[in-house]
Parts: sequence; C-alpha cells; structure tokens
Amino acid sequence: MNENGTAERHDVVVVGAGAAGLSAALVLGRARRRVAVVDAGEPRNAPAAHMQGFLSRDGMPPAALLAVGREEVARYGVDLIDGRVEHIEPAGPAESGFTVHLAGGPVLHARRVVVATGLRDDLPELPGLAERWGEDVLHCPYCHGWEVRDRPLGVLGTGPWAVNQALLVRQWSADLVLFAHTLELTGADRERLAARGVRVVEGRIVRVVADGGRLRGIELASGEVVLREAVFVFPQPVPRDALLFGLDCARDDHGWVTTDRTGRTSVPGVWAVGNVADPRAQVVVAAGTGAAAAFDLDHDLVDEEIGRAVALSRASGVALPA
Repeated sequence: MNENGTAERHDVVVVGAGAAGLSAALVLGRARRRVAVVDAGEPRNAPAAHMQGFLSRDGMPPAALLAVGREEVARYGVDLIDGRVEHIEPAGPAESGFTVHLAGGPVLHARRVVVATGLRDDLPELPGLAERWGEDVLHCPYCHGWEVRDRPLGVLGTGPWAVNQALLVRQWSADLVLFAHTLELTGADRERLAARGVRVVEGRIVRVVADGGRLRGIELASGEVVLREAVFVFPQPVPRDALLFGLDCARDDHGWVTTDRTGRTSVPGVWAVGNVADPRAQVVVAAGTGAAAAFDLDHDLVDEEIGRAVALSRASGVALPA
C-alpha cells in the first residue's frame, strides 16, 4: 500500500523471478512500463549446480543467472519485491485490471499480470533418492547428460515413461541399465531396449545407496547393489498454478493452463509463461516465453491506451490532430 492506503499501481505485475519472469520484466522495463516483480525465492532448478544449453551462459550456476537478471531489470526501474503473492483478483467494476495481494498485507494494482511461478518436481518415494536429487540423481539428459557421459548410468523404472527415457539416455553412455522396478515391460519394449544396448535389471528397488557424498548404486529387494555413478528418473511435474486457477483460467485435458503462443490465457489481461505452462521448457526456452509475452502484452496496453484516447477525444468533442 501507499502511505495514503491505496494499492500501488503498476502497468504490469510479474509473479516469479525466474528466467521467464525476469525476461518479461526486462522487455517491459525497456518499453518504459512500470513493472513490479514479486518472487518467493523457490526456483525449480535450485538443486542444480549448473545449467546447460543456454547459449553464452552454458555451465553458469542458476542462482548467478538470476542475480544478473535482477541487476539488469533494476536498471530499467523495475521494482523487485521479495514476497509471496497469495491471490489475484479482478480489480472490480470501478476500475480495470487486477488487485495483487501479497502475504503480510501489501497490495498492488496491475493493468496486466504475468504469472511465471514455475513448477515443483515430485519425486518417487524411494529412500535416498531426494538426497541426491540434482547431484547424481538426474532427470534430463539434455541438461545433464554431457556431465555424466561414458559413466555407468541407470534409469529408474518408476513410471511408463522410463523406457523411452532409457532409450534416450543410451546416447550418452554405452554402460546403461534400466531398473525395471514396477514396470511391466512388453516384448516390444524389451526388443527395443536390447537393440539399443540397454541392459534390463529385474527386481524392485528398495533404496538409492550413497557413500562419501556420492551415489554408489541401487539396492534391490534381493539385497544386491547394482553399482552406478548416476541415475535418471522422471519426476512428476506439478505446476504452481493456484493463482491462475483462482482467476478461472482454462485448463487442458491434463490439467495444465492453456495459453496461446504468446502466453495469453483464457482470461483477458493474464499471461502464463515458463514452466507453469510448459513443464518441458528449459531455462533458455522459458526466457524466450517471457520475452514473447512481454512483446504481446505491451501491444495490448498500447491498443488500450489508443482506445481510451480516442474515446476521450470523442466525448470532449475535440478533434485529434491530423
């Protein structure tokens, strides 16, 4: 709130200061929009030591990228607010836009909103797995495969996607094991895995074994420990989308918010970018979605401003200059 008790007014409030949110804020700040970015400090890739595949930033620690991004957007007058947005609601019949309520009481008014709150990765419940997550328990070979290339690797069969994951990870190492765990492999699955050179180890996994701060292997119900230096697992991505569905944004058949190619949701004035809308988006892709949303959003604001100016001119009876 301002000192007079009214909500602080912004052209745009961006919720989330990851790559997507900061990219949107950067473009909008450079477009001379008044922008606030509210961030709760929960980036998806926080467990990772480095991020890969981002041209000119390959190998950079995720936290370092975000620190540089915050410095860049601040140069254009963007307000950076550390806090959590509890809910967003239409401003009401008296004015357009949205009221953004932060935990602890602050309230912001925004003509437009960009939600870039990301997602969380729900891991299978296997003892020892979460402790090694982001270190030598990995999920994306495009993100981490190069770093563990040619080492003894494994893929954990914790879901139906594990077969395809194993067929892909084989590209980075000839010594690859698919732990069948609870999978019911078909004949076609086994044929494809054998043709690709992936060894299948039967038996239920009981725990991930670490020693000296490093992964040692996978222990099976039989008591055998199959030695591996890194393993891949497919977590369940869960979008942090409560704000979007509090606004009644439409979902697809899988429960994810639906957007157009610029990130527009079904609710006018609301954009969703990055992992909250696309679980597959790597950092570089998420940054691109933020920029695309910002371009579209600024055009939307310009159109609104032109419409208001024309309406005001007509109401006053003063002709606009030719």
